[in-house]
Amino acid sequence: MKRIDVVYSLITNVERDRILMVKNRDNGRWTLPGGKVEADETLEIAPAREAWEETGLKVNVHGIVAVNEYITEKDQEHIIFFTFAAEIGEGQEKIVIPDEIMEIAWIGIEEADRLMPYYKEGLSAIVRRNQSVTYFNEGRF
Repeated sequence: MKRIDVVYSLITNVERDRILMVKNRDNGRWTLPGGKVEADETLEIAPAREAWEETGLKVNVHGIVAVNEYITEKDQEHIIFFTFAAEIGEGQEKIVIPDEIMEIAWIGIEEADRLMPYYKEGLSAIVRRNQSVTYFNEGRF
């Protein structure tokens, strides 16, 4: 079985009532900015790279706010999703890779729950809780 690590950036507006989401071209679904962790890339660097590639924004990544996993027997894949809290550092919202992203939008928190029902407690509860698990990259040895 092949393991695939996927990262997301959970970015909220100042009022914490909207979440920045992207609409993916391949399936037409709204998600948080994110994607697969590349070879030799850390879990912390990947969400910042993906956020920039999908939204044109440089983000500061903080701790992990959720970990989900999914096993697909058909494809023999074990996918682990790491969702990081992130905040905008700089940049302008723009679609950098239009062949992957159709739209970028600030979605109301209840609508975000509906669009991404994969979180047991909901994105709204994660935002309200406002706490994360510290992520620490111990480096290479």
